[in-house]
Amino acid sequence: MTALKEFPRLEATGLWRASPEDQRREVIVSLGDATLTISETSGRVLAHWSLGAVRKTSDTPAIFHPDGDPGETLELPADEAEMIDGINRLLRAIERRRPHPGKLRLVLTGAVTAGLLGVAVFWLPDALERYTVRVVPPVKRAEIGQALMGHLVRVTGAPCMNRDAERPLRRLAIRLLGPERPDALRILPGGVQDSTHLPGGLILLGRAVVEDHEDPDVVAGYIIAESVRAAGRDPLADLLDHAGMLAGLRLLTTGALPDEALSAYAEHLLTAPRPDPAPEALLPAFAAAQVHSTAYAYARDITGETTLTLIEADPMAGGGARVVLSDADWVRLQGICGA
Repeated sequence: MTALKEFPRLEATGLWRASPEDQRREVIVSLGDATLTISETSGRVLAHWSLGAVRKTSDTPAIFHPDGDPGETLELPADEAEMIDGINRLLRAIERRRPHPGKLRLVLTGAVTAGLLGVAVFWLPDALERYTVRVVPPVKRAEIGQALMGHLVRVTGAPCMNRDAERPLRRLAIRLLGPERPDALRILPGGVQDSTHLPGGLILLGRAVVEDHEDPDVVAGYIIAESVRAAGRDPLADLLDHAGMLAGLRLLTTGALPDEALSAYAEHLLTAPRPDPAPEALLPAFAAAQVHSTAYAYARDITGETTLTLIEADPMAGGGARVVLSDADWVRLQGICGA
């Protein structure tokens, strides 16, 4: 039997030599189940080649040799096409079954590369952002906030201030944010409809928040809500998320953010929708500040329908609220942006 099912017996005549120094001699080649048998015309066996160890070195003429010994050769003439084709088919089949380290390396390299790309795309940006937010000191955060202000004022105008309103504004900041943050509030003449906040702790209020309401509890509510937003999502993390990984790398390596990233984020602050924090986050903050939440709730929705929880669960409804500002200070603060 042969290794090829369609041939129960397959033989051919060829030229064989045992080494480069030997003369080629005519032999009979028989294809078996697992070997090539090379014999003299008399029938004496000269060599057995394992089919798995046969290698081909030439097509025309067809020359074969055992693996590891290229000096021993078998040459088959073109008219022995069946034998040549049979050996070629067997060699291709054996090669397909043979392990291919190069292909395995390629697959492994591809898998590792894909894994690294996945890490770079999905894990690295978040990890870099978290690390940057953790290591940037308060002084640098304040510098970033001031740099953002420089971009914002091109749209909003410079923060409002006059001599009469300076102290009331500081008192308001101390009353709601603590004695360590007397300069944390800015009131802007345009651009900011209600409120927003910056890295470093600055809270920005639109002039309408001060001028359009008679109760200072409304302004206090906007400041409290903005503080809750800042506590829920670090403003520096929000900036880096908007600016991208390369900007975060630059902040880590140079200590500064690109101007274009700051400018784009400043525009984002003035145009992006800003949903209110959930009532369950706001109400404890109003309670801690001892401020009524009802005034703020009606300022956000004059009907009270969308802010009903802040009205019905006002933590100061039973008493205990502290005055936000004296009447005189409130009047002075309302004039901070002039006529």
